[in-house]
This record gives sequence, C-alpha cells and structure tokens, in this order.
Amino acid sequence: MLVAEKKFNNIKIHTQYSICEGAIKIDELAEYCKSNKIPALGLADSYNLCGALEFSEKLSKVGTHPIIGSQINLKAYNTVGKITLYAQSELGYKNLTKLSSLSYLNNKENEEPACKVDDLIKNCEDLIFLTGSYRDFFGKLFTANKLKDINEFINLLNNNFKDRIYIEIQRHNESGEKNFENYLLNTSKSLNIPIIATQEVFYLKEEMHEAHDALTCIGDKKLIEDKNRFKYSNQHYFKKHEELSMLYSDIPEALENNYNFHLRFNFKPKKSKPILPSVTNNLSKTPEDELIHLSLEGLENRLQNFVFKKNQHKNKEEIKHIYSDRLKHEINIINSMDYASYFLIVSDYIKWAKKNSIPVGPGRGSGAGSLVAYSLDITDLDPIEYDLIFERFLNPDRISMPDFDIDFCEDKRDLVFAYLKEKYKDGVAHIITFGKLKARMVLRDVGRVLGLSYGHVDRICKMVPFDPSRPLSLQESIDREPRFKEEVKNNLKVQKLLELSLKLEGLNRNMATHAAGVVIAGDKLAEQFPLYVDRSSNLILPSTQFDMYSSENAGLVKFDLLGLKTLTVIDKTLKRLKAKNVNLDLSKINQNDEKVFSLLSTGETTGLFQLESAGMREAIKQMKPNKFDDIIALVALYRPGPMSNIPIYNDCKNGLKEPDYIHQTLKKILEPTYGIIIYQEQVMQIAQTLAGFTASEADILRRAMGKKKKAELDKQKERFINGAINNGITKDVANFVFTKIEPFAQYGFNKSHAAAYALIAYQTAYLKTYYKEDFIAATMSTELTNSSKLREFVEELKRLKVEIIRPSINKCFAEFKSIEGKIHYGLGAIKNVGFEAVGNIIKEREKNGKYKSFNDFINRVNDKDVNKLQLEGLTKAGAFDEFTKDRGKIFKSIPKILQQIKKANDEKDSKQNSLFDGKSSISEEFEFLESNKWTQKEILIEEFKSLGFYISDHPLNEYEEIFNQLNIISYENFFNNELNEGLVAGTIMAIQEKKSAKGTPYAIIKFSDKKREFELFLFSELLINNREKLKESESFILTLQKDKATADDTKRRVNLKKIVSLEDLISQPYSKVTIELKDDFNISEIKEILSKSGKTKINLIVKNKNKKAYYSLESDRKFDLKDLKALKAKEYVAKISV
Repeated sequence: MLVAEKKFNNIKIHTQYSICEGAIKIDELAEYCKSNKIPALGLADSYNLCGALEFSEKLSKVGTHPIIGSQINLKAYNTVGKITLYAQSELGYKNLTKLSSLSYLNNKENEEPACKVDDLIKNCEDLIFLTGSYRDFFGKLFTANKLKDINEFINLLNNNFKDRIYIEIQRHNESGEKNFENYLLNTSKSLNIPIIATQEVFYLKEEMHEAHDALTCIGDKKLIEDKNRFKYSNQHYFKKHEELSMLYSDIPEALENNYNFHLRFNFKPKKSKPILPSVTNNLSKTPEDELIHLSLEGLENRLQNFVFKKNQHKNKEEIKHIYSDRLKHEINIINSMDYASYFLIVSDYIKWAKKNSIPVGPGRGSGAGSLVAYSLDITDLDPIEYDLIFERFLNPDRISMPDFDIDFCEDKRDLVFAYLKEKYKDGVAHIITFGKLKARMVLRDVGRVLGLSYGHVDRICKMVPFDPSRPLSLQESIDREPRFKEEVKNNLKVQKLLELSLKLEGLNRNMATHAAGVVIAGDKLAEQFPLYVDRSSNLILPSTQFDMYSSENAGLVKFDLLGLKTLTVIDKTLKRLKAKNVNLDLSKINQNDEKVFSLLSTGETTGLFQLESAGMREAIKQMKPNKFDDIIALVALYRPGPMSNIPIYNDCKNGLKEPDYIHQTLKKILEPTYGIIIYQEQVMQIAQTLAGFTASEADILRRAMGKKKKAELDKQKERFINGAINNGITKDVANFVFTKIEPFAQYGFNKSHAAAYALIAYQTAYLKTYYKEDFIAATMSTELTNSSKLREFVEELKRLKVEIIRPSINKCFAEFKSIEGKIHYGLGAIKNVGFEAVGNIIKEREKNGKYKSFNDFINRVNDKDVNKLQLEGLTKAGAFDEFTKDRGKIFKSIPKILQQIKKANDEKDSKQNSLFDGKSSISEEFEFLESNKWTQKEILIEEFKSLGFYISDHPLNEYEEIFNQLNIISYENFFNNELNEGLVAGTIMAIQEKKSAKGTPYAIIKFSDKKREFELFLFSELLINNREKLKESESFILTLQKDKATADDTKRRVNLKKIVSLEDLISQPYSKVTIELKDDFNISEIKEILSKSGKTKINLIVKNKNKKAYYSLESDRKFDLKDLKALKAKEYVAKISV
C-alpha cells in the first residue's frame, strides 16, 4: 500500500488583499501552485476575506486544495491584535464570515476593526484557531507581560474550541520570535495544547524582499531610511518543503501537525446562483403574481397617458393588443428565469424616488428594451415605439444575468440609498473596490518612501502618459520615453525607484467603495457574505468584502444606482424656471421641434448631454438632424469603429448618396439608418427576418459576432445560411449577407441605451433652445470646481452674445444665476472660496442690503465665513473691484482685514451682553497697507490662478501694436482666409501630453486668443524642444500652416510648424528705431528710458514749428517692446517707427 508523501502546508498565505502587507496576486499564486504541484494552501489575509472566493476558485482549477482562513483583530485585555481562524465546513465559513463582518460593523470611527471575545466564543463552531506570531494578539500580551491573561484566555479557548486550537510556532529570524517561542513551547506542555509550525508568506520569491519592504512603508507612511520603523526579515517568501522541514526538524510534533493540517478540511466556497429577497405583499402570494399584477396596471397607465395620445389616429384596440401580447411574452420569460423579484425591487425604489421628487433617468443599457420595465416605471422609453428588443436584455440562453443601470440626480442619490437601508435593513450593501498601484501611483508612493522630493517625483510621474482609454504599464512607458534613461543617469535613486516600482505595480493599494453599486440579498447579509465599513467615507451602507467579480460569483445581484450630473442640471433648470412661473414637463415636450434641431445643426452644443465634444459638434453640423432618430443614431455612431460611417449616414440622409440595403429583404430594417447597420438590435432583426432565428438565437448570434470566436462563429454562420435557404434565399446571397453584417455586429451599439441617452440629450437641447440663460447658469452651477468646463461655457456665452456679470461681492451669488438675460458669475466657483461660506456672505447681503464699502463688508461678515485663502481668491477674481480697483492693495492688506473682521465680530458679541450699544470703534474708512499697484499683466496672472481663465481682459490685448507690426492675426482670421501660412498669437489654457501608438510623444494644446479658443497638436520634435516652456497661462507666437486643399476637403487641417514664446519675442531688441518728438519733449525722461547700452540704433527727429532736426545717438542702446510702450505713453512722442 502506497502512503502519500507528507508535505509542509503553507497555511499563512497573504495575498494582495492583505493591503500593503501581502504582495501576491492570486493568478500568479495559482500558476506557482500548478508549476510546483502544491497539494494544499491556506489563505490568511489580514483583516478580511476579500480574496476567499477568488482564492478558492483559482486554486481548485489547478488542483490545489484551498483552505480558507483570515487573520481577524481581537479586542480583549486592553489589547487589539490578530488571531488566525480557518473554516473547516460550510458552518465554519459562515461563522468566519460573521466574525469578519462584525469586526467592521461594531467598531467606531478611528478604531481598528476588531471583534470581541463574546463574538468569537458564540461563533466558534467548525473554526480552527491559531495563536499567531509575536506581533499578533498573544505576542502583544506576552510583550506586555500579561502572562496570567494569556493562560486565562487560552483556557477559555480550549474549553470552547476543544481540539481545534493550535499554538503557532514561527521562525523568520526576527528578534522577538525566540523568547516568544520558548514561552509558547512551555505553555503548550503545561496546558496540553498542540503546537503547529507555520511560515508567514508575503511574497513568492526571495528577491521580492526589498520591494515588499517598500510596500509596508507605503502602508505605514514611513520612509525606508527610518531606523525606528518595524522591518520584516527577508524570510517571508514561499519556502520549499525541504527548507521548512529542516527549519523545524527539532520540533517534530509541530511539523507533523502541519503535515496533517489540510486533512481537517472538507469545504471550499463555491459559485452560487443569484440570491434575491422575497418581495410580495398581502395580495400576492409570489413575486411572479405581483409582477403580473403591477405590470398590467402600469401598462394601462402608460397606454392612457402616453401611447394613445401619441397615436390618436390609430385604432386603440389594435394598439392595446400589440402591447398586451408583448407584455405577456416578456412576463413569461422573466418568470421562467426567476427574475420577477429583480424587476420588482428596481421598480419599487424608482417609484419611491419619483414620488419624492428625485430625478430619475429614462433608462440605460439594454433594459430600456423591456415593456415590463416601461410599465413598472423603471424606464421612460416606449420600446415598441423605438423598435427595441426585449431579448437583447433577457432571454433563456443568457449565461450571466443582466442588471438595470439606473441614473439618478447626483445631489439626491443618497436619499435612495437611505430608503434601501430603511426597507431592507441589514440586507443591503455597497460593493468594495480596490485602488491599485498603477504606473503613476506606484511611482509616487515608492518615490515618497525613498525620500525623493515631491517635485522630482511629480516630474517623473508625468513622463507616464495619462490616457485612460489606452493606459500604458510602467515598463511600456519606460521603453517609450527616453527621459527615463536621462533621469537614471543623473540620479541613482531613480534607478531604485523604477526597479521597486516595477515589482509593486498592479498590487492593491487601498480599499474603497463602488458607491453606485449595491447588492440586496435579504436579511442578515453579514452572516452570508463578509462585509466591510469604510469609516473614512460618509456612506450610510456597509460594503461587501467581495469585489464586483466575486460578488457576482457568490450569488449577489448588483443594482446600479448611478449619479448622472445632467439630471441635476435639468432639475436645477426646471426649479429656476418654476421660480419664474414657468412650469415645464419634459415628458410631454415635442420630440420633433424644428427650433431644437435648428440649434443642433449649428453645432453650438456646449452643455448638451453626449453632444458637446469637438468631434461631435462637427458631426452634428454635417448631419443637420431633423428627427429624433438622427440623435439616437449619432449617439450610437460616435465611437471608435462605427465613427467612419458618420459621413456615409450624413450623405445618404442629405440625398448626396444612395443607401445600400445589402439585400431587398433588409430594406425595412435598414431604411431608418440609411442602409448602415448601427445597432445590435438590427443584427438580431436581420437574423430573425432572413434566417428564421428566434429572438434568443439572434442574441446568441450577435454575441458570437461581437466576441469573434471562430468556432462559435462558424457554427452560427452555418445555422444562418441554412435558415436563409429555408426562407427561399439562395446560399450565395445568404453567405454574402452574413459576410456583410459580421463587421457591423462587432461594433454595433445597443439601441436601447442610445435611445435612452438620446432622450436626455434632446431634453438638454430643448432647454438650451428655449431657456438658454437659465440652462447654462444651471449647468455652470454643477461644475463649480471644474474650471476647464467653466471656461468652455464662458467662451460659449461670448459666442452667443450673452453678457456675463464678472465676479462681484454685490452683484453675484454663490451659484451662477440668470437675471434678465444676463448670467451672474458664481462666486463659489472661485478657487479656495468655500461654497457654504460665500453663501453665508451673500445671505447677509440679501438680508441687510448691499455692502456699501469695504469697511461695511468688514463690519458685517461673520469671521467664521472668511479666511486668508478665501479673501485672496475673491480679490484675485476682482470681486472687490467696485470698492477699489487696486487689487494689489487689498491683497497685501488681507491679514489686517481679517484682524478687523475679528475685532468687529468681537465687538458685536460684547454689545449683545452690554446695556449700552455705542457706535463701532472700527473707523469709517478702512486704511489699506501701502503696496505697489499690480500691473495689467499681474492682474491677469492672478485672475487666471483664481478662475482658471481670463474674464476681465485678455493677456494678448496689450500687444496689439506689435501684432499689427508683425502681421500677427487671430486664429479665426487665419482659419477662414486663403493664406497657406501665417502667424497667430495664443495663450495656453490647457495642455495634455500623450503617446502615439508607436510610442512617440505629442501634445494637445488648447490656446486662447482675443476672439476664441482653438486646439492644436504639437508633435514629437517641437514638443521635446519646447516642453519646459509649455505652461498654462503662458503666451506664444505660432507659425501655422494649412494642409494642401483637396476636392473632398471642406476644411483644411491646420498644423503647428513653429512656436516661440511671446516673452522671448518682446524681449528681442529692435535693430533700428526712429522716434519723432514734439517741441515740448522731456529730455531727462528720454535719457532715463534710453540709458542702457544695447544693440538698437536710435534716431531722433525733433519737430520745432515747421522745421525738423535729425539726430543719431553715437552708441547703440537697449530698446525692446517695453521701452517702446514706455515712450509711446508720453504725450510729447509723436511717432515711433521700427
């Protein structure tokens, strides 16, 4: 008889879910187990079970038996420390889950998550207890010399855990281990408790030690060079059986117990079917009955209030028959798939939100294709009207269950979470997410613990391109960016930074919460699934410890309650209109309003949902939409891939091209989109019409085409061709049609989603068409902290010739407001000016009248509503200009102003307690400190800092004269004229550096001139040569060139050929200057201005009555634009020629 070889069981594995402690990714661990034929492995992540299901699944697949455990904090004897628990069975896992949840649910803010002894004893069944290392709970008691407490507690554990407790021996060559081990061995003998050998594993390979040390420093916020910090030894890697057997050979009992440890477990967490709470009322026995009842009731409401009104000339009975049949069909599928509860839960919280005036989106995703959803008020889009298919959302052949993504007004979404908490009690939670050490983040964190300066690390981080659509790994960035090599050459610490960062990249950095997603799973969620509480957030719900992937596998059904800012904008606009006695119901507006389509056709779509990007503006101008379906199509087409079909759609729509319907039988399906397959639903309809597919089969075909798996695609192609032949289509034609539709299916868009978002886009367009100022003011008020967005709106308002009232303490409000066709700037949008604080300052003004002077402002504001940064922001933005135009004087006096405000407040407080109310001791006029008056350039620089753009003037205005001399024109003039090349001046408003597919750097720069903003690309060589100069608010002279004109081009692309700093240009001396002087000239002033020697030849012409005297200065002088402006300001200078 063969005896299985005994192996050392590594049961203390810390994966990356042991945040900033474990450095093992589970995928890599599974690969290691497979390569090394590891029979069993134990999970022991600190403070959570986040990786339990993933660990179980992935290790089981490679033939390794997973043992599920966790290190949980215990609070007892005035000590908090870790203990290790393992689940032997399903009951044990339930108890482990409960304890892990309780450690978070029961702790208070700023406390470590920990459970109590009572919790442990009550939930100890089928759990194995290990005492831990010298740094854990028992080790802390030992260090504190609480030996009596240790004995007392171990006896308590022994009585409850029986034979399921081990005293743990660890040997990592760390200073505190030996003394603790001696004590434990004695305790084991005296109390007759078995010992077990373990190895605490934080990383797989020995060479990872230094990077792991940096990781722990990141977590502990310590510098690596800090000699007083705790440091793990280099022995925490995944050691082989032979090493560990040798290490513990002197205590064979500890080895034997380790060898046999895995035999005590017969359980592992597995995937589960979806779990939903039962939702019925007294009238309905089952969720299925309830769904039928509410759907029929809801459909009748929709028919009477919407459908019949839109189809007044059609037969009501026929319409009702069509809708009733569709409803029955959907209900049969929903109930057969046990999904009734899901629909009822979503419907319930949406109805509650609408009843409580919380704006809800019309729908999102494929769920908008459901008539049941429309009847239950889940969506506001009639799927029959828009030809949407239910099976795109739900059908019996779906592998994973779909979910409804519901948009709510951002400001009020928390109220919906509160409702769910009240209704489902402990059965609802958010989903955890994990912040990862991505390329830039890992460089920042490692740079910090290495002690590199913030500025240096920031510069290195910016070498990693920021492109969320195509993120590069750190190694890819290093390979593509030569500046990394330069940095390494100049500083050896950078070599270490890159070396450590590459090893740590991709690991979990911190826990966070997916605030939009919730799971609802009936009562006592904490006993079924481990929960986590993020005390640093203000969320009212706990989170699952499982991420989205593991939550779904565990059977939790996700409900997405997304915050959509546009709904907040619409809500704000409607409220502002109501205050002006305009009551508007957007659900009843005309969806074919000519004025709305006229606005859209101009391309003035800033602020319009989904339609405001530069590319979208150009596409919509060319399309000239005149029906709602055009907007649906544009939302679907404007993406990489299908975007190339926009010109074809536009040409066919505008009669410049004949549509290609592929085959005559497909004309009805493709006619609304001019022969282009835009939507996934069209692919499904083609399969149904041509090849006789059912809706479910058509959805399988759509997915197969999308995933491009050859074997599945070949199978579907054969099925399609055979079905078409049976419908009288020849094989060649069927094959041709399949080949034609396949590319479209790969990037076809979900029409249900496009239609829902097109509806919101149309609503915003309607508001902008008829209530422009109120809509834009509401939109800007939702973007108070986004200066780049506000800048776009300011530019838009200039184009629309809407007057903006500049920041003013007496004329403006905390938010942007529209009054009599003018938009008053929102003071809450000024940087460092708190919204609530400035709101209180405005309330005082509205209550007691405008501030008459600066002194009046000082005497009336509450000192709690002002601080140094806030007053600086208001001053720089010009909010006090009506009191004095000298911003520099106010700025320098701010400390004194704050003292006076405090003094005024103290006097008010003392007068309230006094019998006498004399006059304020604050003087009538505030005396500002002496200060140099800011130049126009300084005013604009500070204004840019506070607002993010210019509002009172433009920095290029003062150079008008030199621009005329050098023939520098506006971008608009250059763009519209016939010249191929020209000079344009521009100030940088924003710059974004990227990498091309080949790895070469380029930048997208947004410039501003006196007329408008414009965007240009700066490519590799120009970028590298000018990178250090390219900063926001800096001005440049640009040499621009247009591409050669072709017959197809309506617009020629503009290229940037040369870029020169305006500062460099104006500092350049003139070669020759002639100055004409009147007879009353001041020679002393002229001498002072021309006092410095330089490279400019100076000629003077002095006019005296009818005569002119000509002079030339013997030596050349310094004479640049600044000198020219200084002289030109003098009244006695008649003319200057350069």
